[in-house]
Amino acid sequence: MALVIRMRQQGAKNRQTFRVVVTDERSPRDGKYVEKLGWYNPHAEEAKNLHLDLTRLQYWLDNGAQISDRVKTLVKKTAPEVALQMSAKKTAARARLRAKLKK
Repeated sequence: MALVIRMRQQGAKNRQTFRVVVTDERSPRDGKYVEKLGWYNPHAEEAKNLHLDLTRLQYWLDNGAQISDRVKTLVKKTAPEVALQMSAKKTAARARLRAKLKK
């Protein structure tokens, strides 16, 4: 089961809010999810429109969950240090793969 961190749509027509959830990548957009990590309200003022549980987000990333592009931009806004860790892990993995291929 491949897990992905993505947004789940909530709310009324033309007034959507989103939950940031961990879910199976095969489940539908508004289907079941494993855990709720936070929420995003694009209609609220900038200071109060996003909440993420960064410790649980880091836990799921460490356990192999992939992150969607939209959620990645939200993480970069709220916690740039987590985004830097994600990119550092990715570059380290690429370096290990290059070293393995050179042998």
